[in-house]
Order: sequence, then C-alpha cells, then structure tokens
Amino acid sequence: MMHLKRFQFVRTLYRASSSSSSSSYLLGSSCRSYSSALSNGSERSFRSFYPHLYNGYNEFSLASVKALTLRSTMAAELSLFMNDKRLLSTQVKSAPPHARPVGQQIALTSPGFVYEPYKPREKIPLWKRLFTRTGWRRTKEDMILELKSAYAIAKLRKKGYSKKEFYNEVANIYKELNTLIANGDKKTLRKVVTENMFSALKNEIKQRESVWSKVYWEMVQPVVSIRTLRARLIGVDRKDHDKVFIQLTLEIMAKQKFEAYDSKGAVVAGDKNKEVLVCDIWVFEKSLFHKGSYWRVCGRLSTKAS
Repeated sequence: MMHLKRFQFVRTLYRASSSSSSSSYLLGSSCRSYSSALSNGSERSFRSFYPHLYNGYNEFSLASVKALTLRSTMAAELSLFMNDKRLLSTQVKSAPPHARPVGQQIALTSPGFVYEPYKPREKIPLWKRLFTRTGWRRTKEDMILELKSAYAIAKLRKKGYSKKEFYNEVANIYKELNTLIANGDKKTLRKVVTENMFSALKNEIKQRESVWSKVYWEMVQPVVSIRTLRARLIGVDRKDHDKVFIQLTLEIMAKQKFEAYDSKGAVVAGDKNKEVLVCDIWVFEKSLFHKGSYWRVCGRLSTKAS
C-alpha cells in the first residue's frame, strides 16, 4: 500500500511537470570553460576563471529520500520515462553530417546536440522550499530531474557501467582533450569528441591561433574531484527502447597551469608557474547500441547559475 501511494505521488508530479516542454540547445553558444580560454585566445576569458568556482547547486537530492522509494517507482514507471526520453527520427531523407550509411539504413554516431543542458540552480531558503508554492514547485521539478537521471544511470548499469572506472576514464579524456586543444592537434582531437564538438573546437583553435602563437597547458594530477550532475537518454527508434544514446553531465575540478606566447615567444597571458583551480562542466556521450562504442565529449556548459 505504501509503495502504491509513492507510485501515485511520483506519477502525479511527473504529469504536472510534463506540461512544460524542455528545450534543447545546440552546442557552442554555452562554452564558458577554461578550455574555451585555451581555444579562443582571450586573456580576459582566461582571467575570468580566477575569481569564481561554483561551490554548490542546492538541487533537491534523492539521497534524503530512502532508496526504497526510488526502486519501487522505477520499475513501475518504466514506460513513463520511456515516453519522456528524447526521440530522434530515423526516417530522414538525407544523412546528417554525423551519420554513416549502413546498407540501406542510416547509422547515427551522435545525436548532434546536448539534450536538456544542465544549468546550476540558484539557492532557495529551506522555509521557502517547505512553505511556499514556489518552493513546492521547485521541489517537484528537482524530484523529476533526479528521477530521470536515476533511470538513465540504471539503464547504463545494465551495460556494465562502473562509476570508478568511468571517472578514471573521464580524468584521462579531460587531460588529453585539453592538451590537444593547447597543441592545436585537430587530427587526434576528432577521435575524442563528437562531430559537432569537433567543428566548434576547430573554429575556436583557429581563432586562438590568430591571437596567440603558442600555448602551454598542464594539469596538476590527480583531478581534485569529479561528480555526476545529470544523466539523460536519447532514443533513436520508437519501437526499440534499447537503441539509445546516453549523455552524462559531469563537474570536473582540477588544478591547471597555463601560459600563452606571441610570435616572438614573449608571454602575453597566464603564468605556467602558478596553479589555478578550475571548475568545468562537460557532457560525455556514448551509444548503448553500437558495438565498440566509447565515451566522447559532446559539450561544455556554463558554470553560472540560472
């Protein structure tokens, strides 16, 4: 009986929230990471990372709700979450740039966008969350966001996902990608990012090279911290719920060193002897139905609260 009440409660919350449609943004306009400073060649952009590091997002966490609630609703609400999953049409007249022909079908290597981009949320007082309509609405929205992430992670675990191994892989990709950007190695860069991300980074590197002749970048290992902020599924076949891409949004904090030079070798930005603690929010993507698929970076998001 208790589980039934919880199930009905979550269903009510979901239906109430489904009236507001979620928007998807194309990659590129929201890049505010330290890596953007490397790519764009802007000293002002680089300096903007000294004063601010985001310390908390004040999101409603299901850690305060017993795991029993989550587990009892997830199985019953499988179809509910499937209906909310973003679906890509596979019946297209012409293949997009990130699609590869396979026989008479088109195989997508990436959806080509970040689904429901994560934005840090402003803090609200506990009294407002508990005793006002605005607070109740915020709590409801946070619950829905957490449940959708929990469902995506649960599906990923069925594919052999290990949080520890994944975080180790993320730390390696983070270091490799920033090094490739600093060196302007576009050939290797293409292998660790999605097609849309590669196009954006290629343009940024070109812009940076017009300002700085050379860039030095180093990550002080190990990474300070990594945590998962959001998980989302993107379906490609309405009849086959196993054909999905998963996107994990991660907060990565690391100490870094940076220095930029002009054509004469003179230092024009940064200081390679100074360690800077940097907070980045990156989106990692992987196909759960392509054989031999691996994690790639598909987006970099702003750390500013909305």
